[in-house]
Amino acid sequence: MIVDCAVYRDGHRTEGPEDFSDALAEARAAGGFVWIGLHEPTEKEFDHVTHEFGLHQLAVEDALKAHQRPKLEIYDDSLFLVFKPVVYETESDAVSSGEVMVFLGDAFVVTVRHGEGAPLAAVRHRLEHEPQLLAKGPTAVVYAIADATVDHYLDVATELQTDLEELEAEVFSPDGGGSRHTASRIYRFKRQILEFRRATGPLGPPLTRLAGTSLSGAGVPFVDDRARPFFRDVSDHLMRVNESVEGLDRLVTDILSAHLAQMSVRQNDDMRKISAWAAMAAIPTMIAGIYGMNFEHMPELRWVWSYPAVIALMAGLEVLLYRLFKHRGWL
Repeated sequence: MIVDCAVYRDGHRTEGPEDFSDALAEARAAGGFVWIGLHEPTEKEFDHVTHEFGLHQLAVEDALKAHQRPKLEIYDDSLFLVFKPVVYETESDAVSSGEVMVFLGDAFVVTVRHGEGAPLAAVRHRLEHEPQLLAKGPTAVVYAIADATVDHYLDVATELQTDLEELEAEVFSPDGGGSRHTASRIYRFKRQILEFRRATGPLGPPLTRLAGTSLSGAGVPFVDDRARPFFRDVSDHLMRVNESVEGLDRLVTDILSAHLAQMSVRQNDDMRKISAWAAMAAIPTMIAGIYGMNFEHMPELRWVWSYPAVIALMAGLEVLLYRLFKHRGWL
């Protein structure tokens, strides 16, 4: 559905015609632009926008189906960008991502939002209170969306760092690391980092192109070249986020390895204890087994002190083995 539609002139919102074609013509004549915001539109709802603004069919298909990687596509009459905003859910300590598709033309911006994590309402509110920035045209909208998305990445990275420190403390605690739920927590955390990386990693090349720092160094159509320093700033922030994600991934892998090593050591300790008790149980079993064979000619069978002597021998051997295993740390 259409969430908002407005015409902006000189950085200020104005009431424009309800018809998209008239609004676009009026914006072009006045040197302004039209900004239309949609939330999970159906194909029928989006057909009118596609026809009026001449959007490319491949980009429209991506915008309707969603589940896209961050990217930048250049078409004849418009620019198509995909952002993946990320939300950290405090209640479940989980990371979820949405999608924002942006169609950028000479005098229009069409934004399509999927999911609940997109910061478009806040971006529009911020820009409408900064007319000097909004006066820069459609490029200002793209910059504001990119800046808000990447800034929120930094907040999510901080939250994940806190969760990782708590997980690390649990793994290396005297008793917490042996919990059977610890490995599943580590795995779930690694999945959260993977979800985060899917949003932040692919966004690097599009921002590099917008910043004009790609190998070709060529500008991007429909984007004001004077905005390059601002996109470079956003790109620098994204680089910090990606470095943080790489660090988190390495640390959680090390924590998982340490946890598995701890579990292996504990299992070895358990096996040594089991082996020690089995060895101690084998001696009385062997002696009792020998004297239970009922042979007639066996030594000491008719001796009065045979029974207490055998019991004393077994007890002595048990004490000797116990002290030996205890000294070696097996018990």
